[in-house]
Amino acid sequence: MSGSAGPSLVTSLCGIVMRNPVLAASGTFGYGVEFEKLVDLNALGGFVVKGLSREPIEGNPPPRVYETRGGMINSIGLQNLGVHAFVSQKLPALARLDTAVFANVFGYETGDY
Repeated sequence: MSGSAGPSLVTSLCGIVMRNPVLAASGTFGYGVEFEKLVDLNALGGFVVKGLSREPIEGNPPPRVYETRGGMINSIGLQNLGVHAFVSQKLPALARLDTAVFANVFGYETGDY
């Protein structure tokens, strides 16, 4: 296929156009900005930030990870800095990216959303 750019990988999710269908999953990629020196974030189709609650959550006390013969078990406890801190501290850097950023929010009652 000399001279060919190959097939297009452009796709969309809920009307959001992405250059490819590769998404870094929530919980594996922090808030995204922590990985910008390791991964070209703009090469991804997008990523889902770690779960965000209305108020910050410290998470569970250590130990949080237990290694087993078949893998590991974790109990982080939904640790996060809260949606307001995310908007002021993380979102400005993410807004400069040319890739889709999906916020993962959770709550415990209707008012949290």
